[in-house]
Formats: sequence, structure tokens, C-alpha cells
Amino acid sequence: MSYIAGAGTTPRLRVLTLGFKHGRTTRHLQERIMPWIYLFFAGLFEIGWAIGLKYTDGFTRPLPTVLTVVSMTISVGLLGLALKDLPVGTAYAVWTGIGTVGTALLGMWLLGEPAAAIRLGCIGLIVCGIVGLKLVA
Repeated sequence: MSYIAGAGTTPRLRVLTLGFKHGRTTRHLQERIMPWIYLFFAGLFEIGWAIGLKYTDGFTRPLPTVLTVVSMTISVGLLGLALKDLPVGTAYAVWTGIGTVGTALLGMWLLGEPAAAIRLGCIGLIVCGIVGLKLVA
């Protein structure tokens, strides 16, 4: 809340426009943000299928195999939705980046993979690249 000069003590709310000029509809906001939301969740499902592959034991365990294939399908489907509005190079790099970072971190946490400082630093560089691609897209 903020007070507007000359308005006495009546509080007025400032409206956040997120870069849109007044008069634009919510539809414009959804068109701008929804592809990134699809891409984010596609990346999360990519993490799911990448980690899931480890638990399938070469596709010999039925439940982990089914869950992994479902996660793959959802991941690629959401990537496809994001690609309707985002450049393919940017979307693919962000998708694989989310998957790479998440899989590496979960590998350390769930599977006991090494968490050396240089490895964590490289993961940080990938995160910087993802953020950079989002900022210039």
C-alpha cells in the first residue's frame, strides 16, 4: 500500500503491471508467462524420468518403468506446448538445463553421487545460463 500525494490519508493500492501498459488484458500476461510455466514443468518431469531410469534397472522393474515412460511423455508434451511460443534453441537449452541441474542434485542427494565443489560450481554455471536465456528471450 502507498499513500498518494494530495489524497489526504486515504491509502491507495499500486497496481503491478509486469511491464504491460494499462488496458492490456490478462490474456497478454498468460501468453507471455504460460510457455515458461510449461517449460518449467517439462524440466521437472525430465528430472523425474532421468532419475526414474536409474530405478527401472534396465527396464526390468514394471512400476518404475511405467512411471518413467509416463514422465517422459509428459515432459516432451509440455516441451511441445512451450515451443508453440518460445524459440526452439532457447526452450530446448532451458529444458535440458533444468533437467541436468535437477538430475545432478538429486543424484547427489538420493544416489550418493559425489558433491565436489567443482561439480557444484559447474552446476551453478548451468543455472546462470538458464537464467540468462530466460532474460534475453
